[in-house]
Amino acid sequence: MLFFNSRKFSTQSPLTEAPQPGTMAFVAKKIFLTKGVGKHRERLSSFELALRNAGIAACNIVRVSSIFPPNCKLISRSEGLKHIKPGQVAFTVISENSTKEAHRLIAASIGLALPSDKLMYGYLSEHHSFGETEEVAGEYAEELAAEMLATTLNVEFDPDLSFDEKKEVYRISNKIVRTMNVTQSAVGDKRGLWTTVLGAAILIGEDD
Repeated sequence: MLFFNSRKFSTQSPLTEAPQPGTMAFVAKKIFLTKGVGKHRERLSSFELALRNAGIAACNIVRVSSIFPPNCKLISRSEGLKHIKPGQVAFTVISENSTKEAHRLIAASIGLALPSDKLMYGYLSEHHSFGETEEVAGEYAEELAAEMLATTLNVEFDPDLSFDEKKEVYRISNKIVRTMNVTQSAVGDKRGLWTTVLGAAILIGEDD
């Protein structure tokens, strides 16, 4: 008697099933910005505490970059956290920085630039630094996002201008409606604990 393995005659192995339609078609409908800082003798634990401070420690974070989708709404942190569920996979643009050096200044920032045309996408940038104040690091991240958007929209500007001067050029062009940043800075713990800072943009789907 002969026995045949039906899998040999299958046109597709169970291990290579075709992806379901829409599996990789996630496009965020809402985004919120958050930040946090944590200190601990273990570096990983300091990162966990920074996530808790930011309100997103219960998420399974997947790092992405760095497009603000068309027709996506920027919402407040308080509103955004209402969409977060324990164990949820959260697509996140995140910047982080850590130090164990006492009194060392660190910063992590997310910059954002939005076009006036809501059918066009915007940009999110990531920046982390040592020795920069929160204001300086935040402005740099914001400038990065604005420049990426400006070049996409063919806005002509002199790269040697100050950011304030560039913002005036962007305003006159009527193509860029808003730039901003979320930035967390901290000084290294004097006891030698790990200090971690982070800034993040959390992408929320339609059903979240």
